[in-house]
Amino acid sequence: MESLENLYKVVCGRRENPQEGSYTCYLFEQGLDKICKKIGEESAELIIASKNGVHDEVQLEACDLLYHLMVLLVQTGVPLSDIDAELARRAEKIGNLKTMKKTDKET
Repeated sequence: MESLENLYKVVCGRRENPQEGSYTCYLFEQGLDKICKKIGEESAELIIASKNGVHDEVQLEACDLLYHLMVLLVQTGVPLSDIDAELARRAEKIGNLKTMKKTDKET
């Protein structure tokens, strides 16, 4: 997705050329613990939005999570191209079905 590539580039740019007042720069200054905390928060918000079945909220929370994920990737030095390559590798396994365990959906 071109928009994810563009977002990744913007986040990299903030890392390389910090700008005062930038939320992205704030996250980098706070470090990995803060970035991971935000990913956890955004994940929980996405789960709640999904359970509530509100399309617009799911869309917004998914975008928030993707943004924070891009910050994490840049912070940890993982290029987006590595993620793309791994997804491509996994796509080759489509159709390689596994036997799923039965789970109790009441728990």
